[in-house]
Amino acid sequence: METKIFGCRRESLALAREYILKDDVVAFHTETVYGLGANAFSDEAVRKVFALKGRPADNPLIAHVHRDYDISRLIDREPPYAAALRRAFLPGPLTMVYPSAKRVSRYVSCGLDTLAIRVPSSPVAQAFLWEVDLPIAAPSANLSKHVSPVTAQHVYDDFHGKIPLILDGGPCAGGIESTVLDCTGEVPQILRAGLVTREMIAEIAGDCGIYAAKAGERPKSPGMAYKHYSPRCRTAYFQAEERAAAIGCYQDERAAGGEPIFLCESEICAALAPYRVLDLGETPEEMARRLYALLRNAERQATLLIAIEPKQKDGVMAGVLNRLHRAFGVIT
Repeated sequence: METKIFGCRRESLALAREYILKDDVVAFHTETVYGLGANAFSDEAVRKVFALKGRPADNPLIAHVHRDYDISRLIDREPPYAAALRRAFLPGPLTMVYPSAKRVSRYVSCGLDTLAIRVPSSPVAQAFLWEVDLPIAAPSANLSKHVSPVTAQHVYDDFHGKIPLILDGGPCAGGIESTVLDCTGEVPQILRAGLVTREMIAEIAGDCGIYAAKAGERPKSPGMAYKHYSPRCRTAYFQAEERAAAIGCYQDERAAGGEPIFLCESEICAALAPYRVLDLGETPEEMARRLYALLRNAERQATLLIAIEPKQKDGVMAGVLNRLHRAFGVIT
């Protein structure tokens, strides 16, 4: 199979619709990361997504819809706070989990009684979703556990010859996946941190919790696996106050003939000038935007990637740290 990369044009959108209606899989740009999309009503198409990614069968998908899609067709009920959150943040990088009306393929939610719905703000995603006018079940367009894709080339690297089409919208501006919010209870709970923060949600909803997974419990949301978003090189992780130990780790790798690289925020990069460094940036938003591209670059350059944790922990940084911890296998 030849994998085509096309920009968002009338011809490519029509081709994408043709593939979707034939139960094929199409990758598409969003404002967070690229998605690997299939018709959410089709068992065959949704199973194909799981097979292509090598995704665990208990890891649910998100149904993506355009801004005017009537989600009451897909969900059983919506609490008032959820409607207020939709008005405040959608289209945008927020996924909302509702009691499901069970009209999409059972494979989308992996047997759960809930359905995750997202309305992406990317013009490419919106054009694609309008063209098909269907809910599109889509995880990130990367092989399972690999670093998420923020360019069309990243998608091509993982899936060339396996999918027919990538709708290219350029680099993703957000850089980490959407916030996933459980809207099935009296108070919303964050299942996965992202660019829409707990503080932002609480300001609209009045309160917002953070879900704590229990041992042995099935995942309620994508991105809850322990090891995820991982580069294909060895990794090491240090806290900000452990800089001396991180330097020792770097020097040991060099002495053994390896090629280590540091990954850290701009302030720490400046103090590590004699060494090879990848600069995450200064602000949480900049770090979110750069993270996955840097992890993909590192796996091509380094035998050992050494992360030094940024100092800030709250707001958008909670989502960045979530991805860093999972990419480096850090238990928190």
